[in-house]
Parts: sequence; structure tokens; C-alpha cells
Amino acid sequence: MKKVLIITYYWVPSGGSGVQRWVKFVKYFRDFGWEPIIFAPENADYPVIDDSFKTDVPENITVVRHPIFEPYKLYRRFTGKKNKVIQTGFVSDTHRKSRKERLSGWLRGNLFIPDPRICWVRSSRKFLKRYLRNNPVDLIITTGPPHSVHLIGRSLKKIFTNLPWIADFRDPWTSVYYYKDLQTGKIADALHHRMEKSIIEKADMVLVVSNRMKQEYQSFKHRSIEVIPNGFDEEDFQETETSDDTDPHFVITHTGLLTAGQNPNILWKILRELSKEYTEFKQDLKIRLVGNADASVLESIRLNSLQDNVEIIPYVPHSEAIQFQQKSTILLLCLIENPDTKCIVTGKLFEYMQSGRPIVSIGYPDGDAAKIIAQTRTGDTFGFYDGQLLKKRILTHYQAHQAGTLNLEADKKTIAQYSRKNLTKKLSRLMDQFFTFTQ
Repeated sequence: MKKVLIITYYWVPSGGSGVQRWVKFVKYFRDFGWEPIIFAPENADYPVIDDSFKTDVPENITVVRHPIFEPYKLYRRFTGKKNKVIQTGFVSDTHRKSRKERLSGWLRGNLFIPDPRICWVRSSRKFLKRYLRNNPVDLIITTGPPHSVHLIGRSLKKIFTNLPWIADFRDPWTSVYYYKDLQTGKIADALHHRMEKSIIEKADMVLVVSNRMKQEYQSFKHRSIEVIPNGFDEEDFQETETSDDTDPHFVITHTGLLTAGQNPNILWKILRELSKEYTEFKQDLKIRLVGNADASVLESIRLNSLQDNVEIIPYVPHSEAIQFQQKSTILLLCLIENPDTKCIVTGKLFEYMQSGRPIVSIGYPDGDAAKIIAQTRTGDTFGFYDGQLLKKRILTHYQAHQAGTLNLEADKKTIAQYSRKNLTKKLSRLMDQFFTFTQ
């Protein structure tokens, strides 16, 4: 069986979206002839912990851990946010940033290049140089963000020139929606772009999660850029199929992190209007937020007199989040109003699709997520100011819910293409072809 070394910052017991993609690939790699070896930090500062992902990791998988210097702990102490979830790259989720937060953001963008995990690169290179000479592998994969992980792959490629290296981009680098918030100066900005270009050009293959990302990175004229999207694990849903306690309310559910930038103000306004126009709607409505929701989201809900209709459920294990999805009437997906998010296709979208509940997405109708929703016939996407269209759809769903006729005629064959096992098969074939090519 061929061996692949996967270099990742996020690994179990980390929770959240960053860990799921590669935990699920690792779960199925052996079925397609690949033995995964994981290299991850020994003392990582994960925002959330989710031990339920341990059950996805096959027995006897080799996990190699190496210490990392974590500036996030210093950031919490400096800003007084010791117990709060830190947003990506020290970028505060609130519109009003304190002086310390602004200073931290500037330091992040101009000194920690490409990100605060840069301190892990040099020691990891030295460690893996020795490790790989004693424990050879057939292929290396790095996955970011944090994109500093790719610098480890690049340095190893210089040493082991015949060892294929695949760079996996779960999010863009310099075109990611929060990049402008990093306040990078001209020198730092040039360094970010130079590093990104170097990684894409020197990797033997580049993986991205959406078609827009592929189009963007093709401008670097790399010979091999492949789209392997996120997906859903059928086994996660098989474990919850016996649950029949569907909530009789009209339940609108959002699972996962809901930031200030994602706050769907237009939806809260519409729900307030419908609550005034239809007494029974107000009585039946339940807004269920599963996961961390920014304070500004809760304030918007209160300002629209919906506080009695909201149910806040803090972070739960991934398996429980799926159960909440299946017990819902409709599922809410919110993107940030920034054209750079058109390429974003969150992992939760695919689980929403498999749940069998209609999706109401607020974002860009021409974005990649919207195209997948339309392709699979799993819901609708509304622009950030499509108030009347959104109101009409919510009311239609509610009336169908009351009548017991709310059905979703989804394209199950197309949805099945996004199962984690099928995606691992697709990735493994790419790896096999490349492996054969390099022999």
C-alpha cells in the first residue's frame, strides 16, 4: 500500500470545519490503496474541541506530532479575550475594534507572514527531514489554511526533489474575503503574493474546493489544478436515521459559526413582518442557532422582536449537529456580503443537502454555493436585498409545512457525487495517476 504524509494544523481532537475535510479523507483512504500518515502540532490551540471525530480515524493510523509556538494564547491575554473563540488570523468579528485588536491585526498582517503559525515551519522542516529519511513515503500533501503549512511542503520539496507534493487550499490566500482586514503594508502584501505564487508554481498538484478557486489559480498557469470539494459522510446520517422526533414547530436552523459578517438582517426583518401579518406564524416559528453566534446576531434578533422565538444551542459534537439539521423544517446558509465569498462553498452545505430539508441560502446567486444548490435542487439562493422573493419563499415553505406537504424533490444522484467516500475515491485516483506518472 502506498504511503501519503498529510501535513495539517487541524487534527483530532479539533472541532469545527478545518478538521473535517482531511479526517474524512483519512477515514476512507485505505479503501483505495493509500496508507495515511498524519503530521500535526503537539500543542495546537484549537478554538473548539470535538472528540466525536476520533471515531472517524481508522485504527493504527500513524500520527506524528511536533511542538508549535502558539501566539494565539498571547493574543487572548493581550486583548482580554481569554475565553473567546478567536477569528481567523486575529481578524476580529466585530465592526468596532478596540485599539489592541487593531494593533494585533496589524501585527498579524505585517509580521506573521503568512499567518501566526509561521513559527512551526522551520522546526517542522528539520524534524520531517530526519523522519522521512527513516520513514519514506510516496507522496506529501499539505492543507491550508493556515497557509504556512504549505511552506513546510515547499521546503521538503527542495530536499526530496523526486517526492510528489500536493498543496490543498481549503480557502483562498490573498483573495480570501478577510485579507483586506489584515492591514498589510506594501512589503507585507508583496510577500504574501510572492509566497502564494511560489507554492502554486512549485507544488506538483494543487487542490481547491470550488470552481471559482480553480479559475483564479489557473492564472498562475499551473499544469495541474484539481477541484475536490467538501462533502458529507453517508455514515454520519445512517447513525441518525432512527430519530423520528421531528419538532412540530416551523424550525429554521443554522448550524456552525454565525459571525457578524454573516448576520442575515434581511431574514430577521422578514420574519418580523410575517409574525405581525400571521399570528399563527409567530406562534409556530422557532429559530434554532446551533453553534457560536456573534453578539450582533442576537442583538439583531432582539431588535426584530424575535427573541422569544430563538433557541441558542452552543457548540455540539458534529453528530448532534446533523441530528438538529434533520429535525428542522428548513436550513439556513449565510454568506458574507463580499464578492470574494463567491468562491466559498462551506462544508455544512453538503450536509444540508443530504439532510433532505430545503435550504434557504442568503448570498450571491451567481456564486459557487448557489450553483451547487441549484444543480442538486436542494433549495434556493437569495441576494442580500431580495427581500420580497425571500419573504414569498419563507411563506410558501410555512404554508406547506402547515399542510404537511413540504417535500424536497432533490437530485439524489447528483448529491451522491459529494459523498466523502466518492470524493476520496476521486482524490485517490488523482494520486494514483500522479504516482504512476512519477515512477
